[in-house]
Amino acid sequence: MDKKSPPIITINSLSHDGRGIGYLSGKATFVEGALKGEELEIEYLKRKASWDEAKIVNILSPAPGRKKPACDFFTICGGCSLQHMDNSSQIIHKESVLIEQLLHIGKVTPKEILPPVFANEYGYRRKARLGVRYVFKKEKLLIGFRERNGRYLADIEACSVLHPSIGQNIPLLRDFILSLEAYLHIPQLEVAVGGDSTAIIIRHMEPFNVKDQETMQKFATVNNFQIYLQPKGPESAYLFYPQNTHPRLRYLLEDYQLEMLFHPTDFTQVNSEINKKLIQQAIALLKPNQDETLLDLFCGIGNFTLPCSRFYKKVVGVEGSQLMVERGYENALHNAITNVEFHCRNLAEQNDSDSWMQNFDAILLDPPRIGAWEIIQKIPHSNTKKVLYISCNPATLSRDAAHLCQNGFMLDSVGVLDMFPHTSHVESIALFTRK
Repeated sequence: MDKKSPPIITINSLSHDGRGIGYLSGKATFVEGALKGEELEIEYLKRKASWDEAKIVNILSPAPGRKKPACDFFTICGGCSLQHMDNSSQIIHKESVLIEQLLHIGKVTPKEILPPVFANEYGYRRKARLGVRYVFKKEKLLIGFRERNGRYLADIEACSVLHPSIGQNIPLLRDFILSLEAYLHIPQLEVAVGGDSTAIIIRHMEPFNVKDQETMQKFATVNNFQIYLQPKGPESAYLFYPQNTHPRLRYLLEDYQLEMLFHPTDFTQVNSEINKKLIQQAIALLKPNQDETLLDLFCGIGNFTLPCSRFYKKVVGVEGSQLMVERGYENALHNAITNVEFHCRNLAEQNDSDSWMQNFDAILLDPPRIGAWEIIQKIPHSNTKKVLYISCNPATLSRDAAHLCQNGFMLDSVGVLDMFPHTSHVESIALFTRK
């Protein structure tokens, strides 16, 4: 008896996370790895009342934007989701996601869509958290991201998006961890790459003995790594070796004659080249002058505060972490900048008085994925003329944009930056001005 032929589907669009969407018998089918316009043979993975999930069996008609993934582990590793799509198609997709969500969630349309901003698409990722697990059935230690299904660690030998000091040294890291007697008590490595050094933070559940400490020192010396140990939460991480070095990584912002210092656990942008272009674009959109003041919310270590201080009379950075406030002052002192202030304030506090943010000419904010809903409600009551919103989540940006545009502002311009190539992550920048 002949085997039943697989269903054939045409992909009409892409979901926000980059899956193809087609329709069979009037029901939506999500197909991972599919591109718009493709005709595919598929196999069902899940069948629900209103939608199905499927995988590709055969590509009958590939889209022009399809390419061969650069990474040999793309099909199993969950670190990337779009390597089958060329870079131009990725950024077009991300821009469409942003504009669609601004329209449907925020009910706002920008006056101008800015040209997308690109940089290197491989070897760009300078910060990552990597799982560590010894799999007894395989008799192998795994280091990396989770598999696509999210349940187990992917068995990889390299990562094309991580900075080469880490991404091309997965076997080296694996052999190093296996050489430690405490290897079964290490669940995670966090890596951070500065301009001239790479730090590895080892999360460990048991103390290291003298032999393991000697092994770590030798490994760090031979391979030019900084080793940090983290016995408990992130705040417990400390520099273990080499002890005669400065316990900070650093990156340069050459256009502003700045050297930024950060601890490996501090939040910094993972893509240093896009970060530099993001700062340039932010300053260009704000059009500052030396008579004006700027309020930088969610300022972190001062990534925007200090470059902007070159163009404003005064810049005030506000962050919810006292540690980041201290780091901001540390960087201001390191760069001999005196026209900045840093303050610690809970930016998610609904009942907080807004008097402290009244009299700034412009406000810049770079909130986490949850957005800045509490702050956004206060901005219309301030005297600011411009709001520059940097977002890593189009949905919360759109929600917040709606409130601003309903309360005295207009969305002047918006654009995307390719902060995370080969992932569905959308980084964007939006300028709001008083009507």
